[in-house]
Amino acid sequence: MHELPQQLVNGLLLGSMYGLVAIGYTMVYGIVQLINFAHGEIFMTGGFGALTVWLMLPGGTTMWIALPLMLIGAVIVATLIAVGAERFAYRPLRSAPRLAPLITAIGLSIVLQQVVWAWFPDAKSSVKFPELPGGPFHIGSITIQTGDVFLLIAAPISMAFLGFFVKKTRTGRGMQATAQDPDTAKLMGINTDRIITIAFALGAAFAAIGAVAYGLKYGEVNYRMGFILGLKAFTAAVLGGIGNIYGAMIGGLVLGLAETLTTAYIADVPGMQQLGGQSWGNTWAFVLLILVLLFRPQGLMGERVADRA
Repeated sequence: MHELPQQLVNGLLLGSMYGLVAIGYTMVYGIVQLINFAHGEIFMTGGFGALTVWLMLPGGTTMWIALPLMLIGAVIVATLIAVGAERFAYRPLRSAPRLAPLITAIGLSIVLQQVVWAWFPDAKSSVKFPELPGGPFHIGSITIQTGDVFLLIAAPISMAFLGFFVKKTRTGRGMQATAQDPDTAKLMGINTDRIITIAFALGAAFAAIGAVAYGLKYGEVNYRMGFILGLKAFTAAVLGGIGNIYGAMIGGLVLGLAETLTTAYIADVPGMQQLGGQSWGNTWAFVLLILVLLFRPQGLMGERVADRA
């Protein structure tokens, strides 16, 4: 039998990673009403950006020195791709029917997958990601793997920064105004194009942090890793209340707990081994999405973005 405290910690760590990626979905939707289905692949490119930096470093570089450089590389790569996508793929379609940018996002995700595959031929399977030395760490009966230490530190710092940025900075208040009413915000002198670009960049930066956490946690990256995780992060955003940045993290935590607990305990139910118990974590993630859409479509924390006429 799996110990409940350990599974709760595992779920919270996994949910934190989902929440970091979900922030990008919810920020972009809150401002431009766009579901950026290429966001999962932007997450993936962040992982390969970090890996590229690692491969460029001289041999013998310790992981503790390399990690900040890898994180910077991941953020730069993911942010540049997200800003480029907004400028050249989404902005020209801003006044087009909503189906057009949605199809564009799906096409962009496929393009990014193929580009990474071409850049890293080994990415068709998996590429080994460097590991943090030391660990695991034990707190009572709870074990924290070394790869999770980065996530344990990065997730709360990222949320604290985002909360401060949105609440206390002029740009953050401009983002809130643009989300509420872009036309009025423009009349008030806010450069809405710049605000939208910043929203894409911030979402990509958080996704890149999540990608580094993913690589450290699982010890590998591959060109398809953004597909399922991107869908789960979107589920987390909907669960928390898409358009609500705090809801995205809460939704991620709830989803991570649900996935971890079902994977741990449903697999132990008699007969579930024959039904593929270990795969039920993915199944319940999307069952949860369906239930939320049926019974509380505004999400757990509601919708902070005003409906537009």
